[in-house]
Amino acid sequence: QVQLVESGGGLVQPGGSLTLSCAASGSIFSSLPMTWYRQAPGKERSWIAIILSAGQTIYVDSVKGRFTVSRDNAKRTVSLQMNNLKPEDTAVYYCQTVSGGINYWGKGTLVTVSS
Repeated sequence: QVQLVESGGGLVQPGGSLTLSCAASGSIFSSLPMTWYRQAPGKERSWIAIILSAGQTIYVDSVKGRFTVSRDNAKRTVSLQMNNLKPEDTAVYYCQTVSGGINYWGKGTLVTVSS
């Protein structure tokens, strides 16, 4: 079983930056693919960034060049550095992984981009 806890959300002005973290416990973290999702008000949850166990990263076009996902296997954390934030980035951000065929989710952290 895997437990995921996100942190780092908050209110930020357009153009600002924020770093989210996801702490994992309960499994061999280094072997887990980790994905950041977000869910904006009234919209479905969708993936935005993936980091595989070997460190390869994949981004959705809307965040490419602005967001960076990274992992620290020793600390069992995955981070999402978000730069040049836009109002449309406002959402609840979740980290997710799959282990043993089971999807695990954190409870999410709210990011609000507003002046």
